[in-house]
Amino acid sequence: MGCLALNASFEPLTIIPARRAIRLVLDQKAEILEVDKSRAFRSPRTELPFPTVIRLVRFVQVPRRFRRQVTNTFLFARDEYTCQYCGRHRGELKGRQFLTRDHILPLSRGGDNSWQNLVSSCSPCNNRKGDRLPAEAGMRLLSEPREPNYVRLVWTVRRVTPTQARYIKMFYGSEALSTLTYSSIQA
Repeated sequence: MGCLALNASFEPLTIIPARRAIRLVLDQKAEILEVDKSRAFRSPRTELPFPTVIRLVRFVQVPRRFRRQVTNTFLFARDEYTCQYCGRHRGELKGRQFLTRDHILPLSRGGDNSWQNLVSSCSPCNNRKGDRLPAEAGMRLLSEPREPNYVRLVWTVRRVTPTQARYIKMFYGSEALSTLTYSSIQA
């Protein structure tokens, strides 16, 4: 399990390895806010708590208009791991069926790799649609694709503990928590 790194303003930045968090604390660049009491870092002379949440001592400027490129991980998360044509969730796909990336306007017909032109599709639906527009294949989208909110996008694919989720909720509100995946580690 990683460690949630907060900016000096308590803004959640990212999940980092616990070893990196300890290094930041030892270099006095961060302070520990929450620890996992069941684990620790030990050396022959000292024992340090295992951090689950740290806060940077100095504020780090984060660009607000950062545009996240489309990856399958983020695309499937945006579409809630559901085929946007038939509505089947990835858990319902059997055998050689799986989620794929589908271009609404195919690349061969001038489409691009933008959020508005990509949807999650199960392999049978993607094969059925082929190199056509959805209407030409007799298919329709369940929802209109759009670029997701950056905060929701980043935290959707992260695994966080309930303690880490409290800090995300404190800064971004309850709606950011609706898509989080909680790890089995309890705080």
